Amino acid sequence: MPSKKLFLLDAMALIYRAHFAFIKNPRITTTGLNTSAVFGFTNTLLEVFRKENPSHIAIVFDTKAPTFRHVRFPEYKANREAMPEDIGVAIPLVKRLAKAMNVELLELDGYEADDIIGTIAKKAAREDFEVYMYTPDKDYGQLVEEHIFLYKPAFMGNAIEKQGIEEVKAKWGIDHIDQVVDMLGLMGDKVDNIPGIPGVGEKTALKYLKAYGSVEGLIENADEIKGKIGEKVRAGKESAILSKELARIDINVPIAFDEERLKVEEYSKEELGEFLDEMEFRTLKRRMLPEAAASEPEQSTAKAATPKKKSTGSTSQMDLFGGGSSAGPADASSLPAVVQTIETKDHRYYCMDTKEKRAELIKYLKAQDEFCFDTETTDLDAFDAELVGLSFSYVPGEAYYVPTPANREEAQAIVDEFKELFEDDKVGKIAQNLKYDVSVLKTYGIRVAGPQYDTMLAHYLLEPDQRHGMDALADQYLNYSPVSIEKLIGQKGKKQGSMRDVPLEQITEYASEDADITLQLKHKLDAELQERGQRKLLDEVEVPLVHVLSDMEMEGINVDVHSLYELSETLQKDIVTTQKEIFEIAGTEFNVGSPKQLGEVLFDHMKIDLKPKKTPSGQYATGEDILTKYENEHAIARKILDYRELSKLKSTYVDALPALVNKRTGHIHTSYNQAVAATGRLSSNNPNLQNIPIRTERGREIRKAFIPRSEEFKIFSADYSQIELRIMAAFSEDESMVNAFNNDVDIHSTTASKVFGVALEDVTSDMRRKSKMVNFGIIYGISAFGLAQRLGIARSEAKEIIDNYFEQFPRVKAYMDECVTKAREHEYAETILGRRRYLRDINSRNQTNRGFAERNAINAPIQGSAADMIKVAMINIDKWMKTEKLKSKMLLQVHDELIFDAHKDELEVLQENVHRLMVNAIPMKVKIDTGMGIGENWLEAH
Repeated sequence: MPSKKLFLLDAMALIYRAHFAFIKNPRITTTGLNTSAVFGFTNTLLEVFRKENPSHIAIVFDTKAPTFRHVRFPEYKANREAMPEDIGVAIPLVKRLAKAMNVELLELDGYEADDIIGTIAKKAAREDFEVYMYTPDKDYGQLVEEHIFLYKPAFMGNAIEKQGIEEVKAKWGIDHIDQVVDMLGLMGDKVDNIPGIPGVGEKTALKYLKAYGSVEGLIENADEIKGKIGEKVRAGKESAILSKELARIDINVPIAFDEERLKVEEYSKEELGEFLDEMEFRTLKRRMLPEAAASEPEQSTAKAATPKKKSTGSTSQMDLFGGGSSAGPADASSLPAVVQTIETKDHRYYCMDTKEKRAELIKYLKAQDEFCFDTETTDLDAFDAELVGLSFSYVPGEAYYVPTPANREEAQAIVDEFKELFEDDKVGKIAQNLKYDVSVLKTYGIRVAGPQYDTMLAHYLLEPDQRHGMDALADQYLNYSPVSIEKLIGQKGKKQGSMRDVPLEQITEYASEDADITLQLKHKLDAELQERGQRKLLDEVEVPLVHVLSDMEMEGINVDVHSLYELSETLQKDIVTTQKEIFEIAGTEFNVGSPKQLGEVLFDHMKIDLKPKKTPSGQYATGEDILTKYENEHAIARKILDYRELSKLKSTYVDALPALVNKRTGHIHTSYNQAVAATGRLSSNNPNLQNIPIRTERGREIRKAFIPRSEEFKIFSADYSQIELRIMAAFSEDESMVNAFNNDVDIHSTTASKVFGVALEDVTSDMRRKSKMVNFGIIYGISAFGLAQRLGIARSEAKEIIDNYFEQFPRVKAYMDECVTKAREHEYAETILGRRRYLRDINSRNQTNRGFAERNAINAPIQGSAADMIKVAMINIDKWMKTEKLKSKMLLQVHDELIFDAHKDELEVLQENVHRLMVNAIPMKVKIDTGMGIGENWLEAH
C-alpha cells in the first residue's frame, strides 16, 4: 500500500466551478473586486488539507500557448465562450494564494493541465504514491489505474466522488479503462469541440464499443452496420480517429516529477495574512491563521469573560443571571481554526421551565435596553402555527428557552406572563424575520411594541442580492454554523416531524442558539448599516411595514370559490377548443404540452423555420420568446401561446386558489416577502397575488373572485397613476414631462406630439401606442431592436423614434447618463430614501454584463423609489386607519395598487385620505396622482 498521498488540482476547472457557484451572489470586496473564484478555490484547498491530509500537492494550470491539439485540429475548443473577466482577474490571485500557502504550481507551454496531471500522476504512481486527480472533468477517467484515482468535487448536493477503476467503468458503462478515449472518439466532446462521429451519441457509442471493442474495431467492421447510422459511421471514420487522438491525454510531457517540491509545507504566514486581508476573507483568516486573527480587536464582538459551564438545565439564580451585561464569548484568541458550531463554541443556554424562573427572566429582560427573541412553532405558516416555545437573549453567548405545552389554554397562560414585556414600548426587540414572530404572537393576543430590529431586513438593505437566512449570515459574519432544523425533525416533506416532538434538552439548545446568534448578528450588521447611513430606512420604512404586512396577512381576503369553479369549467372548454384549432393548423394530433413533440411538429413537420434554435440538450427551443417571433407569420404560434396561457391560468390560479382558502376564515391569506426583490418591491407567495394576470380577458376574470367580506363592504382599489414615469420626470426635471403631469395632460400623447412633430390634437392612436411603449421602455433601457420587436416595426424606424425622443426630452437623456456615471463611480444605484442596488459589473469590460448593469443603474432608482413610496404610503394609511378606528381594512398590495375592504359608511373618507396619503408619501417636484375604483369585486374596483 503506497505510503504517500499526492493531490493534483486541475486549476482552471476548479476556478471556473468556484466562480459560477457564486454567480447569483458574488463575493465583492469594498474595493469592488469580485473574489468569488478565489474564495471558492481557497475553500477547496482547505477541504483537501482537512479531509484528505495529503503529503504532497500541486496546482496545475493551462497556459494560453497553443497545444499539439490546436495544431492538429485548428477548431479545437473554438466554440468556447470568452473567459469571464472576473476569472481572468482571479487566476493571478489564485497563484498568489498558492505561493503564500507554499503549494507548488505546475504549467508548461504547449500542454494542457490534463497532460501535465496525467504525466505526473503516472510517474508518481510508480514512486509509491497514491494519486488523486482533483477535477470535475470526466475525461480524466482514462488515466485511472490501481493507484491513480479521479477525485470529483461535490456538485448539486452530491458528495465528493472518489473514482477508481471499477467506478470509472461503471460510470461510462465500459469494459476497460482504455475505452474512455474510444467513447470520446465516437461521441465527441462539445465542450472542447471534438467532433466525434456526427449522429453518434453516448448510447450508440457504448453499443458499438460493446460489439467492436474500440474505434478502430468499429471502423474495420463499418460495412456491417445498416441504415443511416451505418452511413454516418462510414462517413465519420477519419473524424473518429482524429477525435480519439484529440481526446487522449498525453502522459509523456517533458516535465520532471520533483517529489521534494510537491511536499506539503507550512503556510508563509505573513504573506498569507496580507493576501487574506486584501481579499477581505475574515472568516477564512480566522480558520487559517487563528493567532493572527486573534490579535485583531475588531474581530471580537464583546468583552471577554471567563467561560461559564455549559448547561441546559436549572441552576442557581446567581449563576443564571449573575453575569449581567459583562458576559460574552470567549476571547478571540480561543477561536478555533475551523467554522464553529454549538459543539465547539462556549455558550450558556438555560431552560426556563418553571413560573419562578420565567418571572426572574422577565425581570432581567425588562431591565435591558433591548433583547432578542425567537418563536419555536409547529408550522411555517404563522396563521396556523402553535407555539412550542420562546427563546430570549440579551448577552452574547447566553440565552434562555421557555417551553410551552401543547394545550392551548396552558400555553396561552405562559405567553400572557410575557405580554407586558412584549408590549413595553421602551424596551427594544430584535428578531430574525420579525414578521413571522410578531404574527405568531398576534394569534396569542400580543402586539409587539417598542423599538424593533430585524436582522434579515438589515442584511437585505446591506446586500439586497444575497441570501438573508440566519445560517448564511452566521457563516458570513460569525464564522459559525448553527444547528440545522433537519437534524431535529428530519428533511422537508411529508415525513418531516414536528418541533413538538423534539426532546426538551435538544430544543433548548436549538432555540436558544437562534436567539443568541441573532443577537450577535445584530451587533455586526448594525455597524455596517450605520456606516452606510441606512439605519433610518430600516427604522422608518422596513420595520414599521412589518406590522402593516402582518395585519394584512392575518386579515386575508374573501374569495368566491363557486365563481372559480365556474371559471375553471369555462377555461377547460377554451383549452379543448384551442387544442383542436392547433391540430387543424398542424394537420396532426400531438401532445401540445410536450416541448419535444411541439418542436418536431413545428420544425420537422411544418418547417416554419429552416434553421430553428435548439436547447443545450438538442431539442428544438419552443419557449415564449421563440414563439412570439413567429406569431405574426404563423397562426399556430399564436394558438400555442393562447393554449399555454389558458392552461397556466387554470392550473396556477383558478384550480389552485380554492385549495388555499383557510377553513377557519374562508379567506385567502397570502404571505408578503420584504427581502426578495433587489429593487425593494414586495413579492408574495401562497398564493402569489402579484402575478395574477390583468392584460387578458380571461386573466381579468380571476379578479372577480376576490370579493368583500359581507354586504356591508365594498372592494376599494387605489392605484398610483404612471408612478415610474412621474418619478422619471421628477428626477430628470425635464420641463416638458413635468408640465404634462402637472397640468394633467396625457403623457403618451404629449410624447407622441413631440416625437412625431404633430400638434397634440393630431396625435393618432397608433402614434400614442408607439410613444407609450417608448415612455415605459426608456426606463428599462429599451434598445431599437427591442422596441422594433415589441411594436412590430423596422429597427430603423424604432431607432428614429428613440433618437427623436431624446432630442425632444434632452433632460431625460442627461439624467440617464448621470445615473450611469454615478453608478460607475460608486458601483451602486440609490433610491430617494437611500436604498441601494449594487452593480458589480458597471465597469466590466464585458459589454453584455456592463450593458445590463447600466440599464439597472437607470431603472433601479426609479423602480426602487416607487417601491419606497408605496411602502411609506402603506405605513401612513395604516396608522391613520387605526387612529380613526375604521371598520375598513387594507387587504392587499399588488405592485402600485392597494386593495381595501371598505365599509360602505367609510367610502368617502377612505377615498379622500388614501389619495392624500399616497400622493404625499414622498414629496416630489411633479404631481403624483392615483386612480381609484369601487366595486363588488376586485375586477370592478380596478
